[in-house]
Amino acid sequence: SSSSTVEKQKLSKTRFVANAGLAAGATYQWIVKPWKAGKFKKGAKGRRTALIKAALAGTFAYNRLKAAKRNAEGDPTLSKALAPLSAGIDSLKNLPSKLRKGDSTDATAGAFDDIINKVKDAGKSAGAPVTDKVPSASQLS
Repeated sequence: SSSSTVEKQKLSKTRFVANAGLAAGATYQWIVKPWKAGKFKKGAKGRRTALIKAALAGTFAYNRLKAAKRNAEGDPTLSKALAPLSAGIDSLKNLPSKLRKGDSTDATAGAFDDIINKVKDAGKSAGAPVTDKVPSASQLS
């Protein structure tokens, strides 16, 4: 019946919002915020810890975004909105190791920030607005 299709689409959107929200929260809390505060700069106090957390958050965010993209496939509008971001999401895969090493942190943090914002815009355009949900530190590892 058509009602089950509607239910499936609603569930897909709900799951997308949950996964994308966690990706956004982790990215903001452990990548964007410390990056903007200068914590990734050479010689910054607590730099090593900040980079390790950022790398964990990066891997977590990447995995959540992959899940969100899979969730979106259950809703045609959302799937269409996210389709152009597929390559961008995939490109995040190898960035956490750069964060861990402190390599080109500006470009790397910027890439995460950019993709998260695009995913949020796509969700909003498809009627699935994403709100940042910061995962607990234990959820990251």
